[in-house]
Amino acid sequence: MASLYTHQDENVRKTYLLFAAFLVLVGAIGWFFSYLYNNSAIFYGAIFFSLAMNIASYWFSDRLVVALSRAVPADPSEYRELHQIVENLAITAGLPKPKVYIIEDPAPNAFATGRDKEHAVVAATTGLLSILTKTELEGVIGHELSHIGNRDILVSTVAVLLAGCISILADMFLRSLWWGGGRDRDRGNGILTVVGILLAILAPIFGTLMQLAISRRREFLADASGALLTRYPEGLASALEKIGQYARPMLTPSSATAHLFIANPFGPGKRAWTTLFMSHPPIEERIAALRGQS
Repeated sequence: MASLYTHQDENVRKTYLLFAAFLVLVGAIGWFFSYLYNNSAIFYGAIFFSLAMNIASYWFSDRLVVALSRAVPADPSEYRELHQIVENLAITAGLPKPKVYIIEDPAPNAFATGRDKEHAVVAATTGLLSILTKTELEGVIGHELSHIGNRDILVSTVAVLLAGCISILADMFLRSLWWGGGRDRDRGNGILTVVGILLAILAPIFGTLMQLAISRRREFLADASGALLTRYPEGLASALEKIGQYARPMLTPSSATAHLFIANPFGPGKRAWTTLFMSHPPIEERIAALRGQS
């Protein structure tokens, strides 16, 4: 029978696969450019960089997410109801109470982050608190606690830093190609240069697609697990309706952390020609699933 922890082990495996994929991808890029520039130090540097980023992403990426989101600790007196909802649902879920943060932003949104349930964070915008009823807010918090229970936050938080590192590394190599960098003329022929450019361009795209693929599926799972936790699917469905009706983006949205939020921080916008580059599944589909219409 499905429970809050059904996908916990699966997400731990995903995280290890993510670490391995990052190591292989960065190593491949490093090897290619070490061959192109006839400098083996580039390859060893890429491997060291990959290992260091894997370690850093596990231990420190949650702090980066909080900083990028401009979240601050929620005062227990000012946000008493929020703290109570988080604590009560955490007890129901059998989880330690996560740290509670607030984002000063009129756009209704929320996210969870952290490497495990003992180091978890739940953050909500002031806009979310202003438009939701208590049962709707419980639905949103239940959704975020489901991410924590399923350890979605581990793989998703790690993806923030790793995908960003892929983009930065690829951009560095792309710039080095344009500026020459003293490559060996015999090895640095036109074909290798073209392949190098393609590799540098495609690497961050692969990193982004990795983030989005993780995000879209996990949102449906967290919706279902959150409804199981609160025993009231309509609370989350109603909350998602209100969130979807808010047309404006957050004040300082970040593409690096967009997949962590319960709804797209850039706003609903126009429907894309494909769902490939959407950071979230359409809210209408999520609402229909919660109401048993799909």
